[in-house]
Amino acid sequence: MRTRFAPSPNGALHLGHAYAALRAHDLARQMSGAFLLRIEDIDGVRSRPDLVEAIFADLRWLGLHWDGEVLFQSTRLAAYEAALADLRARGLLYPCFCTRSQIATAGAQPGPEGLVYPGTCRALGEDERARRMADEPHAWRLDMAAAKAQAGALSWHDQEAGEQAARPDHFGDVVLARKDAPASYHLAVTLDDAHQQISHVVRGADLFAATHVHRLLQALFDLPVPIYHHHRLLAGADGRKLAKSEGAAALASLREAGADGPALLENLRKAMLPSGISWGEPSYSRP
Repeated sequence: MRTRFAPSPNGALHLGHAYAALRAHDLARQMSGAFLLRIEDIDGVRSRPDLVEAIFADLRWLGLHWDGEVLFQSTRLAAYEAALADLRARGLLYPCFCTRSQIATAGAQPGPEGLVYPGTCRALGEDERARRMADEPHAWRLDMAAAKAQAGALSWHDQEAGEQAARPDHFGDVVLARKDAPASYHLAVTLDDAHQQISHVVRGADLFAATHVHRLLQALFDLPVPIYHHHRLLAGADGRKLAKSEGAAALASLREAGADGPALLENLRKAMLPSGISWGEPSYSRP
């Protein structure tokens, strides 16, 4: 049993993070397994070193202790590039020069993660690709139809929702390397979970649909398939999930106000939530 908690240092941790870390920590401890910590710090624009130390302080305040060395995604760039090179060599990756506004005006349809890319750059010839890559910012997209043809039919298991037939095609040609980052969430998290030998991926239900893409990548790279456990989310007074972008109260604020971290965690174990916090709907969004 090996689980992990993998926050990004682009904002302060909040109560939703505490619950996610708790679920991964307790599952590992119940099975005498390992609880690992990974810092997903490859977003060079938003990642902040000072927030890494804040993450450590928050977890220690809560009484959550991780096993072994912390893994920083920023040390894994060579692995991401090797994976991208492999996909390029197999004809499964192509450069995309489109902006968000161009995609929005190209008749793209809604999908699990926003608009599904209509494949505008997929048909570009090699000469045009090479010429434009020399001068234009570009992302790298997975040719979903070709990738699915290579991988065949796939499935994965969630401990809450049961057996799932993988349907990554509903995402379209997903980005695996962004214009401003060396790897997308989909690519990095899939490779890192395999690298850390994670046996059980414990994370929020908002990432349930993304697992369909991760299962495809596991098949393309011949990686082991973990068991998934997508837990319900914590929501604010407005019913929306707690989020950094929505200004959710930081754990650091509670800590500085003298709150008892282990007591707060014990209340979460008993499903006792602070005032103004509620449980989100335990629905599992399928693509």
